[in-house]
Amino acid sequence: MVLLAILAGGLIGHFAPDFAVQLKPLGDAFIKLVKMIIAPVIFLTIVTGLAGMRDLGQVGRVAAKAFGYFLVFSTLALIVGLVIGNVVQPGRGLNIDPASLDPASVAQYSAAAHESTIVGFLTGIIPTTLVSAFVEGNILQTLFVAILFGIALAIVGDAAEPVRRGLESLSQIVFKLVAILMKAAPIGAFGAFAFTIGAYGLGAVAKLAALIATFYLTSLVFVIGVLGLVCLANGFSIFRLIAYLKEELLLVLGTSSSEAALPSLMQKMEAAGATKSVVGLVVPTGYSFNLDGTNIYMTMAALFIAQAMNIELTLQEQVLLLLVAMLSSKGAAGITGAGFITLAATLAVVPTVPVAGMALILGIDRFMSECRALTNFIGNAVATLVVARWEGELDRDALHAALGRGPKGLAAPVDPAAGPGDKAVVTAD
Repeated sequence: MVLLAILAGGLIGHFAPDFAVQLKPLGDAFIKLVKMIIAPVIFLTIVTGLAGMRDLGQVGRVAAKAFGYFLVFSTLALIVGLVIGNVVQPGRGLNIDPASLDPASVAQYSAAAHESTIVGFLTGIIPTTLVSAFVEGNILQTLFVAILFGIALAIVGDAAEPVRRGLESLSQIVFKLVAILMKAAPIGAFGAFAFTIGAYGLGAVAKLAALIATFYLTSLVFVIGVLGLVCLANGFSIFRLIAYLKEELLLVLGTSSSEAALPSLMQKMEAAGATKSVVGLVVPTGYSFNLDGTNIYMTMAALFIAQAMNIELTLQEQVLLLLVAMLSSKGAAGITGAGFITLAATLAVVPTVPVAGMALILGIDRFMSECRALTNFIGNAVATLVVARWEGELDRDALHAALGRGPKGLAAPVDPAAGPGDKAVVTAD
């Protein structure tokens, strides 16, 4: 249904662009529906998972392993983007005069980047009140409150058992609500994709096709090559994982937002054998700290702008670009349009490339945001399963069953609408 909706949206966007632009509220409304439920899903998943832990030191170990993974692979993504950008050189030959660029078109992104600092980001994790994180829908603030509440629940022990059981029951209701909301996914994907094609047109893609094609190819190399090897080393296939998550990936493609599939990703990771506590910690933090697609985009876009204006970056300047991108990608995490904002923050520190050069890619950023979101989404799915395996919190039989190759020749189809407490049913071929 989502795939058909994307195709229909693309056709309407191309043949009736004026009408397609008016369909934007359908996509916006669906994403708002999903964001409405994200905070309760994260809170309930983490709290019920931590409440069942007997070893609270495990929380620290899972967090340390997750952040170690995020740092290594986010850096690899930046390096891959830098290397392929230098080899392919998608901006070479455009010969853009820097004086012809309009800095006003990217002023709002430059302003947002200026306001995004590491210190501000870290202090922003602490909510104003205990419930304000839920009111504002801030993922990291919700994560912070959930971890503290879950640890407190575990420390209290038996006296908190009625609360734990109540939260378990509430989580079943919330995940059933998620399943209901997902019925509207085709409508949201239809509206969002129709707007994208109608507003920007296929002509915008054709003009800068070299950059778009190089970015998609680089992301594919990273997913299949780098993440594929990681999956292979941990006993599962990246191709089977992608097939397992195909519904969510289509939803991300249609809406250009990985957040639209966050609740469903958490459900599927649990169904694939990762424990609730690991899923609750790794997935939400990965959405802010494990942005592989965004990192590839930043280095490649910066190189494209430099190449288009015939600016030669030295090795030292490219290394500086890499280091700045590592920091800026964390400082703007969780901000709407983070990819473009982090690019502005990165270019602001590397004065050789003018920030106004971002105007060159402003028109096609929406098309690249889809690939960014897809790569980020797959990267977080892989991270969750790998960290769960490292921690000994991954049921290998459930994993192989969910990915379509069950133990002893059995296959286990997993209902994506099943709640977190539901078990995969193994049936004979």
